[in-house]
Amino acid sequence: MSEVLTHKQVGQKITRMAYEIYERNLHATGGVIFAGITGMGTRLAQVLATELIKISPLPVEVLEVILDKKAVASSDIHLSTNPTLKGKTIILVDDVLNTGKTLVYAMKPFLTQGVEKIEVAVLVNRSHGLFPVKPDYTGFELATTLNEHIRVDFSENKYSVHLD
Repeated sequence: MSEVLTHKQVGQKITRMAYEIYERNLHATGGVIFAGITGMGTRLAQVLATELIKISPLPVEVLEVILDKKAVASSDIHLSTNPTLKGKTIILVDDVLNTGKTLVYAMKPFLTQGVEKIEVAVLVNRSHGLFPVKPDYTGFELATTLNEHIRVDFSENKYSVHLD
């Protein structure tokens, strides 16, 4: 196992992503909802929201998209809360983008809600692209084989990314 990104590097990537989100959503009068996918996606959504709140006056909410990542096609997909989504910008967040399948299914709860737009933010993009999902915000691009595993750690005050 090798460390790909240190705590400091992960922090810098998240700060840069928050600034990019703010720049692209200056006029999001309805506010921004960070929708983190179960697990590390939710944790990353919380951290991104905290950074965005520090630098912008935008209304910010965080919720979890609950699904089974191992059986996403047959999983019951729902949101942790029932906020008003109409007119809001949704930032769908996951820690690692592998094939895009999980992100495609995670969009389902938002498709009939009249959202302003849906954007995708990932900390690590592995660029395998089997599904038509491209991140709008990427912390780090990392070409890997399908056999390799990326592990993101958001332990208390010690973030890191490892390649196994």
